[in-house]
Amino acid sequence: MTPKTPWTERDLEIEIGKLLRTGVIIAAAWVLAGGALYLIQRGHTIENYRVFQGEPAQLRHIPEIAKSAFSWDARGLMQFGLLLLIITPIARVAFSVVGFGVERDWLYVLVTLIVLGILLYSLTGT
Repeated sequence: MTPKTPWTERDLEIEIGKLLRTGVIIAAAWVLAGGALYLIQRGHTIENYRVFQGEPAQLRHIPEIAKSAFSWDARGLMQFGLLLLIITPIARVAFSVVGFGVERDWLYVLVTLIVLGILLYSLTGT
């Protein structure tokens, strides 16, 4: 049995690329499913575009978006897909923290943790 070689920078880049591709594909599938369901449920109604109507209150916060998506609400599914798309680069930064930790590059771990904290703060608003 050969000892496992440590990760190289190239290995980290490959895994991050896979993470980003997977996140975008999953997010696109959620939005597509929500769009198809929206057309099935409400495709026959005529929308009034003269007055702007934003998203309902239940689709403005993460827990409510998840609840709406998992109850098969079309708008909730689309909103959840967009949330997944936003979370994908945040997951990339979190993965980078782990990768830099494995490489024992503590300065980059610190800087990446600061960036991750800022991203999470801006997403949650708390």
